This record gives sequence, structure tokens and C-alpha cells, in this order.
Amino acid sequence: MIKEITDKVRSGSRIDENEALWLYENADLHTLGQLASTRRYQKNPEPIVTYVIDRNVNYTNICISGCKFCAYYCGPDKEGGYVLSFDELGRKIEETKALGGTQILLQGGLHPELGLDFYEEMVRFIKGYDIHLHGFSPPEIVHFSNISGLSIEEVLKRLIDAGLDSIPGGGAEILVDRVREKIAPRKATASQWLSVMETAHKLGLKTTATMMFGHVETVEDRVTHLSRLRELQDRTGGFTAFIPWPFQPGNTAIDCRPATAHEYLKVLAVSRIFLDNFQNIQASWVTQGYKVAQMALFFGANDFGSTMIEENVVAAAGVSHRLSEEDIRRHIRGAGFEPRQRLMDYTLVE
Repeated sequence: MIKEITDKVRSGSRIDENEALWLYENADLHTLGQLASTRRYQKNPEPIVTYVIDRNVNYTNICISGCKFCAYYCGPDKEGGYVLSFDELGRKIEETKALGGTQILLQGGLHPELGLDFYEEMVRFIKGYDIHLHGFSPPEIVHFSNISGLSIEEVLKRLIDAGLDSIPGGGAEILVDRVREKIAPRKATASQWLSVMETAHKLGLKTTATMMFGHVETVEDRVTHLSRLRELQDRTGGFTAFIPWPFQPGNTAIDCRPATAHEYLKVLAVSRIFLDNFQNIQASWVTQGYKVAQMALFFGANDFGSTMIEENVVAAAGVSHRLSEEDIRRHIRGAGFEPRQRLMDYTLVE
């Protein structure tokens, strides 16, 4: 089997789900790294590793979803809930721009009382600062549709008219409903997540895609997740990047051991090999730390992600790695690559 897979990868051909599963279960880490690097250089021949300067702003932590994997949310009737004021939001944007930031990554809980007009106003406010707005994951868009009575397409059109530039790939977790029912039963279904992304792509929005692994899913579920992403990318070409990251169990309602660095690199490599229609794969230093992220550059990743001027959700699970732009550039060079700042669509900043 390994010879057939190796021949396919070296020739630039596509592997199927059974072959991806075989790689997960049988291939050694060294072989996976070699195959993933081959695919990486087929897609991106230059030894460049990109990064983006942005800030992850959570506009509210009040949420009715109650996902078992989330340590950050606050139920509507609990103490500690907040909604950011526009004054505070403005200060965060000004700080981001002062640090060379080019975009705001805007996400929040599924607030039961904020209407679509609030989100439109917030988008217009942010766009007044002349910064790229990468906002609202698919579960949020589905929530906006539910509270407004409008279709997904109508919601997206209104947000685009207000100034929304692109959509992050959060809320994907594992795109298998059996898994989603166990960890997030009140959240968007797998087909709803994919439908939001397909509609966004049709309307001209670029998006990213993610996978949160290492909780209750099986290896087969991970391959199904990748397959559903690849099928959608075949139809639309609207995903700019894929970001797999391991579940962080601290302070959550799911009791399991965190995925090891070995498991992370294996998932990353198989993702790069299987997702032959994705140009960019991002390393997750936020969950893994910079040393494993450097290793990830030899397992298919060509992007070091964001400076994460602010990050709250992973930190709430007890994992906190911080890197400045200078740190990121140094670590990329330390791994033997050339660091280049990028925008959301992966055009390079001169």
C-alpha cells in the first residue's frame, strides 16, 4: 500500500479515503513527513513560511450553545457574561493597527438577545477603521439566521453589505453529526457548516477551514471531515487554508488526555497529503508551542498562523503560548525558512 500511495503523491495524484486511513494507522512519522513535504512543495515551491498580524476579538462570551469542549463561554443566566462596547472594540483595533495588524478575527458566543442589526452595526463600526474583517464562524451565521428568520444567503448578503470581508473556519470541530451530537448538540450541524461556507464562497467571500481533533472522534471521523472539506473545495475553491488543532481538555466537560505532539504531526501530515486542493496548511503554535510548530513546517505546514495579539478561548482551557511578530520571524528562520507577512488571502505584504 505504501508504494502505491507514495507513487500517487510524487506524481501529484489524489489519494482516497481508504488510503488516508491506512496512512493514519500504519505509516511511520518519518514517512508521513516526507510525503507531506512532497505535497507541500508541489503546492508551494518556495521555502517561504507566511504569517499574519491580527487580533482575535471575542465580542461576547454569552452563549446558548453550551459546547462540552468550551472553557470560555458563559450561559445567559450566569455571572461573568459580557458584550464588548464599541469604545472598547475601537481601542482594541487601534492597538492592533499600531502593531502592524492587518485584520481583526471577530468571533463570539451565540447570544440569545442580540439581533442581526447589532452585528451589522458592529461590522460597519470596525470597517470604519480601514482594516480587514475576518468574522463570524458558520455556527454564528446559522444563529443569526435563526434569530432573524432570514436565510443563510440573506444574512451573509447583509453582512457583506455592511463590510464583512471573509469568514473564519471555526465551529467545524469534526464534520460528523454523531460526534457533534456528543460534544455540541445545540450547535450547527455538519451540513449547516458546509452550507454556510458554500454560500459564502458563491457570494465571493474567501474562508478558512479548521478541524478540532483529539476528543470523542475516531480516526475514520477525521478522514470523513477531510473528505467533506475536499469535496466542497472541489466545487468552489473558496478555502484559502486549513488549520487542524488538538482539543485542549483543561476546564472543559470532556475528560481525555491532550493529543501528543506525535499525534498532532501525524494529523497535520495526513491532512496535507489528502487535501491536495488546499494551497495552504497552518501550523498551530497557539496549542502546541513554537518548537512543535517549527516541526510542523516539515510535516506539510507552510503558514505559521497569526501573532494572536489577543487570544481567549484556548487560554481559558489552560494553554497559553505567546509570540510576537519578531518571535515568529525568528522561529521560522530557525527552522530554515524565509518568513513573510501575508494578508488573509495569502498575498504577501511587501
